Amino acid sequence: MKYLTIFLMLSMSLMAASPEVNQYMNELSTAAKAQDKTFTGFDATRGKEIFTSTYIGKQGKSISCTTCHTVNLSNSGKNSLTGKVIEPLSPRANAQRLTSAKEVKKWLKRNFVDVYTREGTAQEKGDVLTYIQNN
Repeated sequence: MKYLTIFLMLSMSLMAASPEVNQYMNELSTAAKAQDKTFTGFDATRGKEIFTSTYIGKQGKSISCTTCHTVNLSNSGKNSLTGKVIEPLSPRANAQRLTSAKEVKKWLKRNFVDVYTREGTAQEKGDVLTYIQNN
């Protein structure tokens, strides 16, 4: 039983992102190194800071990623403008998360623009994805 538990925990962490999303993370890492020679890797703590910090968003109102996605990434959220339910962001709670690089790129770009009024840097995107993977 002990080994089964360890196996399941390792399997969950390995399934956190698909191979194509892992490839995208590698691309972000290469871009981050090109943008900042001191870059040493993505950091979930920085990602959490980005995810939970409040800004004046595209709509001119105070907003953060948690406004729609909630603080607990295993919970469903709700789009603050449309009221549409957003399925859990955590890949551990929602197996469909972080499976498509195309979807990840689309939503990162859209959400960074909505919340931060600019597209995120490669490091910011990688940090946020690392945070999401670890929750």
